[in-house]
Amino acid sequence: MQNPASEQRSVIILGSTGSIGTQALDVVAGAPDRFRVAALSAGGANLGLLALQAVHARAEAVGIAEGSLDELRSLISGAAKAEGVAEYMPELFAGPDASSSIAQWNGPNGGADVVLNGITGSIGLAPTLAVLASGAKLALANKESLIVGGALVAGAAAPGQIVPVDSEHSAIAQCLRAGQPNEVERLILTASGGPFRGRSREELRNVTPAEALHHPTWNMGRVVTTNSATLVNKGLELIEAHLLFGVALESIDVVVHPQSVVHSMVQFADGAVIAQASPPDMRLPIALGLGWPDRVPHAARPCDWTQATAWTFEPLDTRAFPAVDLARDAAKQGSTFPAVFNAANEEAVEAFHAGRIGFLDIVDTVEAVLREHSGSSELTVDSVLAAEEWARKRAHERLAS
Repeated sequence: MQNPASEQRSVIILGSTGSIGTQALDVVAGAPDRFRVAALSAGGANLGLLALQAVHARAEAVGIAEGSLDELRSLISGAAKAEGVAEYMPELFAGPDASSSIAQWNGPNGGADVVLNGITGSIGLAPTLAVLASGAKLALANKESLIVGGALVAGAAAPGQIVPVDSEHSAIAQCLRAGQPNEVERLILTASGGPFRGRSREELRNVTPAEALHHPTWNMGRVVTTNSATLVNKGLELIEAHLLFGVALESIDVVVHPQSVVHSMVQFADGAVIAQASPPDMRLPIALGLGWPDRVPHAARPCDWTQATAWTFEPLDTRAFPAVDLARDAAKQGSTFPAVFNAANEEAVEAFHAGRIGFLDIVDTVEAVLREHSGSSELTVDSVLAAEEWARKRAHERLAS
């Protein structure tokens, strides 16, 4: 049962040591009257940070996908003693199912009101389904779980149970309040254009991993930042918008907006276009995801209207950046094609950062693997996992050759 805005909501954060997770904890710390942390989970690459987060938030449970429970227990104990709460020790979970267990955590104070899935990659699918099964509100930053799960995830969600946290989809959700569903004509997703906006396909041929990670606007993890450079991320967001809002793929546009202040727009039947604007800061959509449908005061700073400014918009160069059209085609085919799109891309991104392939080879590999895929007759967790395994293997084979 969801608490009204006047009461404190219990929050579970999956992927707490990542970019989204750390900012979510900032939001919670800034609004202690609105939120408290019930549980945390992380991949396990930064146990020291996770231990500090657990102690500061007094989480009742903590999970790691990989790593030593003994080491985590020792780090938490040390951090607790340093903070003067030596008796503190949460319940600990470890293993590939740890995030799913944390997602459904029902502690001494009951289950969570809202679970933020800030995990990166399709490994977030099982935790997403676990949250939906628990009945808690799902603040979804893990777009991949919706994309690869498709109708499987949409069918498991109660009306209004999923609240988007991606800045673009949060913007659309806010703009949709301006009209009725039958009045919506188009969704317009804005894209910063990444670090290579304006370059031709030929000019992208020798891009280095370091250059790809130099995003002009956002500070994100390696995979998401690389996906923003190739615009694969915008392709994933197009699929996500289609699934979240039930708008036809041909009625969703992508426009390049380098300033990243207008986060997306909705065009209504009478010609009105409603936009959501704010300086680029993920704490705003995170706070809205945790507090939905209510806003959290002072979650982020607004635009400064006393300063002269200019916002520009330009069409997407689909020849230099074909990922959006490729994602649209994958979504049209449905079934396990979006899962293959995502899995092949993750493998190609890893190969790029390992120095085995060039920048253009990332999306070219995704396209080649998609051409070989035949889809699945039934969309289930098993068929999604099988398609992903096939795509990763096939991508790896192509990249090795």
